[in-house]
Amino acid sequence: MRVVFTKGRGTSYDVAVHRETGAALAPRNGPGGHPYLPHDLVHFLVEAEARIKLGVYGRLAAGDNGLFWPADPAERAKAARRRKTKHAKSSPQAQADMALSEELAGIAVPVWELRRGHARELPAYVTAQDIPPVVDRIVARFDDCADRWHVLPVGGSLTLTWRS
Repeated sequence: MRVVFTKGRGTSYDVAVHRETGAALAPRNGPGGHPYLPHDLVHFLVEAEARIKLGVYGRLAAGDNGLFWPADPAERAKAARRRKTKHAKSSPQAQADMALSEELAGIAVPVWELRRGHARELPAYVTAQDIPPVVDRIVARFDDCADRWHVLPVGGSLTLTWRS
């Protein structure tokens, strides 16, 4: 699966997912917020490096639509009906994987900011715990992508490949 992050004005961006399984998805806007590490890029890198199988990107690769809508209007209508009638919750493993993705992202971003000189200290919620060893690998992935993202012009893209 290929994921294309396209830079917008300020800290805005779009995300497009090109996958082999499931309906073709329409691109969507990301939540923005960080000039070096867009939120959805952070989760891609966290989930890839920590080998999280049922986070956002693993589920997209497996055919789930997540926060995206199918590009085809007929498929979009079917997906909307399924969302209305779907009462089943995510599996316990999927819930745990999503929680782990959020936890690691919440630790890795401040660690990266401190190491890069964008912050003076770590927040108390990070220093109050042992930092998992995988965070060093995640931060190295951030280093690999952050500067490339930051210098992109508006409309420029960064394409990453998800390996299941």
